[in-house]
Amino acid sequence: MGIGIDIIQIDHMAQALERWPRLRERLFTAAERRYCEARQNPAQHYAVRFAAKEAIVKALGRSLSWQDVEISRAGAGPPRAVLHGKAQDAAGGGKTEISLSHSGEYAVACAVFWPDMGRDVES
Repeated sequence: MGIGIDIIQIDHMAQALERWPRLRERLFTAAERRYCEARQNPAQHYAVRFAAKEAIVKALGRSLSWQDVEISRAGAGPPRAVLHGKAQDAAGGGKTEISLSHSGEYAVACAVFWPDMGRDVES
């Protein structure tokens, strides 16, 4: 099991995106960019996704490509982590859950990873 948390100042993300316009393409998938750019305050949404990616890296205990971790949201449902490539390999069939929040100056994300133990666990 792994747990990760990360917090980022939204203004720092806004400044970084303004200073380095290609940072969006480096850190975020096309779907993430479309989602964030469609919002009233894109930097807030980029920041919370960046924090989520960092939290997932910490939960998995590995360095990963930014593009291999995608934060997705379907309609009004909760955000979820979609792992690709090496991130999916690192998870090895385990389950990753995330929780995101942003308020005022900060965006924060928490990730929990449960490895696949080869059997179903009943509660």
